[in-house]
Amino acid sequence: MIIALIGIIILFQVLTGGILLKPLNVTNIIMQNSYIIVLAIGMMLIIITGEIDLSVGSVAAFIGAIAGLFIVTYDMPVFLGILLCLVFGVIIGAWQGFWVAYVNIPSFIVTLAGMLLFRGLTLVVLDGKTIAPFPDSFRSLSSDFLPDIFGGGSLQFFTVIIGIMLSFFYIINELRIRKNEQKYNFQVSSFSLFVTKLFIITVVINLLTYELALYEGLPYVLITLIVLIIGYTFIMNNTVYGRHIYAVGGNANAAQLSGVKTKKMKFLVFINMGVLSALSGIIFAGRLNAATPQAGNLFELDAIAAAVIGGASFTGGVGTVFGAVIGALVMGVLNNGMSLMGIGIDWQQAIKGLVLLAAVAFDVLNKNK
Repeated sequence: MIIALIGIIILFQVLTGGILLKPLNVTNIIMQNSYIIVLAIGMMLIIITGEIDLSVGSVAAFIGAIAGLFIVTYDMPVFLGILLCLVFGVIIGAWQGFWVAYVNIPSFIVTLAGMLLFRGLTLVVLDGKTIAPFPDSFRSLSSDFLPDIFGGGSLQFFTVIIGIMLSFFYIINELRIRKNEQKYNFQVSSFSLFVTKLFIITVVINLLTYELALYEGLPYVLITLIVLIIGYTFIMNNTVYGRHIYAVGGNANAAQLSGVKTKKMKFLVFINMGVLSALSGIIFAGRLNAATPQAGNLFELDAIAAAVIGGASFTGGVGTVFGAVIGALVMGVLNNGMSLMGIGIDWQQAIKGLVLLAAVAFDVLNKNK
């Protein structure tokens, strides 16, 4: 999918006459898809366990409405308002996780009911109106940029330095992983291929940060995404909790017989999805600078599509956090590129549907082989 993403970027870069990779548009792609990436990470974990969540868009809209009510209408401090919104996310996730994990109601039914329930509650909270504007401190999470401490003018030197540091830490981490694999006689890629991969990814990281530095620098929301990606990748690959999630999705009966608390794992995964849905709703409300009844429309489909395109399998047990991010970027670049070309929303939806179908078909055919 990384190769596919690069191919799509090159295609739209040519078709749009170079507009796609201009600094302003690169920043827009990141900020416009940030809330979908957040949802895709949570959805990947849900799908790995063999479940589904159709309510994430409605939950994001409901949390945005709650944020508007608390922060704008009741003039609550921003930090406290955001904290309460995340607590509501925990409660919502626990509510849905209880029915799925402990009552054994199919997640499709539970989250379909949740989609209707929280969309209705959004309309109740907002009374069919839009609440705006939010304070600047609330909007900063999704709309502001990391200040340049070096005062670089048109080029944000601090962002460039961050890119170099990220490249350095990435190379050190990859070398550490390769050394450990060789220590235990695991099969590793050839040294030339390994160096080529390091070179390409390092170049991509620095080109991205350079492009961002040419505009306003590093968005706060991108820092949030980096923390989430690194944190969830570590959890899924290096903790008991993460390995148990894969075990539950791979074979729930075998996992339970091996001592894994399968019901607890599914319950916790839905709580996690509730928190990430709340965070997505906060980011979207901040970027829109308003809480609207229409917020979160079709977010669940974009999140599911991102996870599936990124390698998740509906049979469970397969998928990575990084794959979900790549899938979300594929959808985001498709949306942005088609919009720049002036393609109507009708054809955009049709093309995205075909891309999703192709990804699932590839997964099924690959498993059949």
